[in-house]
Amino acid sequence: MSKEITSRAADYSQWYNDLVIKGELADYSAVRGCMVIKPYGFALWENMRDALDKMFKDTGHVNAYFPLFVPKSLFEAEEKNAEGFAKECAIVTHYRLKADPNNKGKLMVDPEAKLEEELVIRPTSEAIIWNTYKGWIQSYRDLPLLINQWANVVRWEMRTRLFLRTAEFLWQEGHTAHATKQEAIEETEKMLHVYADFVENWMAVPVIKGVKSPNERFAGAEDTYCIEALMQDGKALQAGTSHFLGQNFAKAFDVKFSDKENKLEYVWATSWGVSTRLIGALVMAHSDDQGLILPPRIAPQQVVIVPIYKGDEQKALIDAKAHEIIKELKALGIRVKYDDNDNNRPGWKFAEYEMKGVPVRLALGARDLEKNVVEIARRDTKEKRVVGLEGIAQYVQSLLAEIQVYMFEKAKTYRDEHITSANSWDEFVKLLDEKGGFVSAHWDGTPETEEAIKDKTKATIRCIPLDNTLEDGKCILTGNPSTQRVLFARAY
Repeated sequence: MSKEITSRAADYSQWYNDLVIKGELADYSAVRGCMVIKPYGFALWENMRDALDKMFKDTGHVNAYFPLFVPKSLFEAEEKNAEGFAKECAIVTHYRLKADPNNKGKLMVDPEAKLEEELVIRPTSEAIIWNTYKGWIQSYRDLPLLINQWANVVRWEMRTRLFLRTAEFLWQEGHTAHATKQEAIEETEKMLHVYADFVENWMAVPVIKGVKSPNERFAGAEDTYCIEALMQDGKALQAGTSHFLGQNFAKAFDVKFSDKENKLEYVWATSWGVSTRLIGALVMAHSDDQGLILPPRIAPQQVVIVPIYKGDEQKALIDAKAHEIIKELKALGIRVKYDDNDNNRPGWKFAEYEMKGVPVRLALGARDLEKNVVEIARRDTKEKRVVGLEGIAQYVQSLLAEIQVYMFEKAKTYRDEHITSANSWDEFVKLLDEKGGFVSAHWDGTPETEEAIKDKTKATIRCIPLDNTLEDGKCILTGNPSTQRVLFARAY
């Protein structure tokens, strides 16, 4: 396969697809709108999942698993949630196939095997989980209930793109139950901060924490908190959401508890989730026209060592030194690969690991051994240095930390340069068309105005920042009074 990729300037969308495919993160599948996550991409997801899982457990959550199928009657119980996801639902109606008498060798749905009740393949799990919680929660002693599940979900998208929007994707979804409204709101905010911590400090992607407008709120939620990131093409991407569900699901499924005064109350709920679309965010926030650039903390391979030799004698000497270095690196917890495959030349390997975004490459040759040095290349800046082998493991460890910080600061600088204020409609439209990024502008607070702006520009309110400054102004579209600016952007 050719490793050439389309440049960002020529076709950003094709550049992204090229990187996902040629960087061996994922592939298209025989199922419309679904993807195959390849081993390299899944290793990246595992590193992300493991880091998040530890953060969840450190905040008191435990993992469980709930069914993929949701009886239609349960799905319908919370009307706003059901209505919000109705157009994306896949439905199971039958449970058996049989030979087609009119078409030899083919199968047909057995009409006698129709389900008594249709099953929704979960687009999200609130319905099945809250029906379960009804049997688990009786008293204040059963609260809080802090549960997360790692699962797949199905949302029948019409326009799909690998990782960013697929009919089936992997994610985690937390579903918690609380005795008080305040405790549930605190949980919602806590998990938002966990997500922001992960995306910024592990993925090296800066985010803005905020609250969604009513139009953009999760179906069935009282409030949706979000983290918003900016991609290199100036479009926003929702990187994670945390929802305060109020008592909506508790009332829909009659989940009550006896408080300390033995009075029956409905519980308060939250849900929160991130998905494999974070891999798409990672690709678009950092990578360049030569391939992926992965932050060291979650890169499947943090270091690759490429030997350069002529003949078996040189190779044996280089192998011995490489294995010493590998042992030292692994002792520091560094993920390292030694590519001594003699089917490909060093130049091919350099290009391969550049494409796959490995943060640090060590090239070790016979002359390097004589001088007791090694050539080190950084993927993010492409800077090369010749460094002494004495203390090389500690040097690489420091370099990986330096790369992690540099990648975040570079992305943050870009993001900050693309947050611009607009004070008139013409200025607002011009910024969206010519600069992109987040446009900070006044909005009169009505869903009708928000929808009109979206229809005219394809820009949505990405969030109302948590640290927003209140200021009097006029809505950019209607001229009606406004008390604060909100962040608009075109988004994925």
